[in-house]
Amino acid sequence: MVPGEAPVPAYAAPRMQPAVESLPPVAAGGPVVLDMPYEPLPAGAEDGYLTPGAAFPEGFDDLWAPRPWAWHLLPNNLIYTSYLAGPKESRIGSVWYYDSDPPPQTDIGQDGWLWDTTLGGRATILRYGSDPVVHPQGFEVQIEGAAFVRLDPEDDRDLRSGDYRFGVPLVYGVGRWQTKLAYYHNSAHLGDEFMIKYPTYPRINYVRDCIVWGNSYYLYDWLRLYGEVGWAFYTAGGAEPWELQAGAELIQARPTGGRGAPFLAVNGFSRQELDWGGNVCVQTGWAWRGRRSEKLYRIGFEYLYGADPQYEFVYRNQNRAGIGMWYDY
Repeated sequence: MVPGEAPVPAYAAPRMQPAVESLPPVAAGGPVVLDMPYEPLPAGAEDGYLTPGAAFPEGFDDLWAPRPWAWHLLPNNLIYTSYLAGPKESRIGSVWYYDSDPPPQTDIGQDGWLWDTTLGGRATILRYGSDPVVHPQGFEVQIEGAAFVRLDPEDDRDLRSGDYRFGVPLVYGVGRWQTKLAYYHNSAHLGDEFMIKYPTYPRINYVRDCIVWGNSYYLYDWLRLYGEVGWAFYTAGGAEPWELQAGAELIQARPTGGRGAPFLAVNGFSRQELDWGGNVCVQTGWAWRGRRSEKLYRIGFEYLYGADPQYEFVYRNQNRAGIGMWYDY
């Protein structure tokens, strides 16, 4: 070093990098009660949901973003979910209601209090597609089945009737759209206590073996529209081949936490044997959706007007209102 000169540093000072600011998370796009902000992932796990089987596969910021497809055996959710207000959807549910139309055994007065319960469910067997917590995409094979039973609380809780259903839907979903091609079998039966007390009541052997094509679209994260057409290749007991179903659902799309969120669902069901009459069902209440699964629990009010959804009484009418609970898994 020459005397009088400034010392030369042994290394160049590092250049200062400008600070990088992360973009804010995607905000809710609808009413706050139906589209609450999502719960962010833990620090360092922003892209964890991109890897199948990762510890945090939610991706709640964008429910419809494309994600890697892979084979999944018995995944924990569904591409095509059950219709919330559908009277013949496989789930666990129970409705206690008052029917102001006459009972089938007397045709006099009002039927009074009845208790309809659904015992069943819908599940995915195999999927080739993505695996987020909600709204997976891809191809999948489902199974569904349920028993729909009616008890008469005002007559020793007798079993009045029971319908039994089993189906195999083949499903494809991409983005906000889902479609299904499904087969289901439904048969109707009078309850044994009802037949003993009213031995002259005419039992019908109502049976449907039906092929269904359905489509579902999420106009918003919290608003689903759907419609389907069914054709039965085997019928008995007065059933005729064609049926139509359509509806709309407003419900929180993301996990609700303990506070839950409101929901509203409307379903219309029309059948050929009723000269294209049928029934309309409206449900509203409060719902809870899980964080680690798409499981959904609801409680609320139900109103149904039109053809009795118990097919043993297919040509009778109901005008009923009551309270219920429903669990989809």
